[in-house]
Amino acid sequence: MNESKKFAIIGVGGYIAVRHLKAIKDTGNTLLASLDPSDSVGIIDSYFPDSHFFVEFERFDRHIDKLRRAGTQVDYVSICSPNYLHDSHIRFALRSGANAICEKPLVLNPWNIDALKEFEDESGKKIYNVLQLRLHPVLIDLKNKIEQSASDKKHDIDLTYITSRGNWYFISWKGELHKSGGIATNIGIHFFDMLIWIFGNVKENIVHVLQHNKAAGYLELEKARVRWFLSLDYNDLPLKVKEQGKRTYRSIMMDNHEIEFSEGFTDLHTQTYKEILAGKGFGLKEARPSIETVFDIRNASPVGLKGEYHEMCKKIL
Repeated sequence: MNESKKFAIIGVGGYIAVRHLKAIKDTGNTLLASLDPSDSVGIIDSYFPDSHFFVEFERFDRHIDKLRRAGTQVDYVSICSPNYLHDSHIRFALRSGANAICEKPLVLNPWNIDALKEFEDESGKKIYNVLQLRLHPVLIDLKNKIEQSASDKKHDIDLTYITSRGNWYFISWKGELHKSGGIATNIGIHFFDMLIWIFGNVKENIVHVLQHNKAAGYLELEKARVRWFLSLDYNDLPLKVKEQGKRTYRSIMMDNHEIEFSEGFTDLHTQTYKEILAGKGFGLKEARPSIETVFDIRNASPVGLKGEYHEMCKKIL
């Protein structure tokens, strides 16, 4: 049996952190310390009640260093903090002699990856990005199917993701462009990563709509033409979805057929951890294409109703 690894978590009070807590426990490892400015973290009791908890980074930093000097080296730091802090927290992990497991987006800017690569080389430690959709069986099968199809065939993709958010979202760090990276970065990056992974590199990136709560555009990939629409606006939900009392709608159509992968999400973080602990996992190289894509979207000048646009654009413009 493999020796239990020692973990620390930054951002344990966040929405996604519970999946990391579960993954650490499910893989038979231990959480030594966790950090979050909020102290509403009772969820830790369900997983690691003996974990030390800090609300101040400085005390957390000192504790991790104290453990290291006492011979109790933290092996991995899991990072679930706000997007704009990922870069700094990854550096902290590597400086502390630990590997980093970071939620997406790994960083906000492509050049941050170059700097982190130097840090990785200097420290001898690894930086892993949670790209769990790449482990979904349905999507793995689709990728294999696309790779085996005619190399010159281009598929038509319509991506629609509407996940309505209340006023709190725009008051929080998620509503600040320089902290979250905006809608394409914060809620779209895992879809862009998945599409690029399956259909190949970006050849053309056009933005039709770019607002604080919705965005739309067109991506030409090696094997696909993608019309995409992302929204946080409840009013954009289809009537049928509203009538069902739901606040989220997701659809990915390929050549007029739905790609259905709603099931099978529950343990993808645990599977991600298993891959990392087995010496695999997705690193800086895998993270780069989607980060470059959302950076370009964030800094684009919208062209309006020109070219190949998503049908939802007509309701907005």
